[in-house]
Amino acid sequence: MTGMPEGGMRFMRRLARGHFTRRWDIHERGQGNVPESGPVILASNHIGWLDGPLLFATSPRPAHALVKEEEFHGRTGRLLHFVGQIKVSRGRNDTGALRRAAAVLAAGQVVLIYPEGQRGGGEFERFKGGVSWLALVSGAPIVPVAIFGTRQPGEPAETRAPKGARLDIVYGKPIRLPMQGWPRDRGMIEDAGEQIHDHLRAHILWSKNVLKRELPGPLPRGSSDG
Repeated sequence: MTGMPEGGMRFMRRLARGHFTRRWDIHERGQGNVPESGPVILASNHIGWLDGPLLFATSPRPAHALVKEEEFHGRTGRLLHFVGQIKVSRGRNDTGALRRAAAVLAAGQVVLIYPEGQRGGGEFERFKGGVSWLALVSGAPIVPVAIFGTRQPGEPAETRAPKGARLDIVYGKPIRLPMQGWPRDRGMIEDAGEQIHDHLRAHILWSKNVLKRELPGPLPRGSSDG
């Protein structure tokens, strides 16, 4: 099955990775947990603005991220289309975006999703069901991703980490659920969601213990959760 073009993404990733590694002290762990071929779902926590660009530039394989539709305007929107990102509406159940992501997985490509649905403390306290649906439709392994350092306690979500700051990215062991054909009822999706949610939260706890780092906690009042 045809997925999404990746030529523009690969070109921009080369440029972006060089910029990121010069500006920040980036430490990656567990990249070998991301399968080298076939469909993969990267499920990342989301603590600040920098998370998306960071994973775009550094993930072991090019990843088609679900990005909020508000970003798809003007120059930014054209760039997001060029690098193969997927527009998603957060205000409704966007089945069109999920089906585009499922087509990407069916083509053996990588999808990046933020199951929390918005920026926050990064502990996976919130969990939206899109990743569960994609896992059951595709049978793709879900690799948990924990990001640290893109936002500090008390800082708003739009904060850019200062030059030289240490940024940690930890890829965990994948969880794979059996592909489920139609019909996929609500109970089946909820059961899958519980398994995935538990796996993601366990990875956050493990990463905190290994790195001896804490996440920044809730966003300050008035900060955008975009």
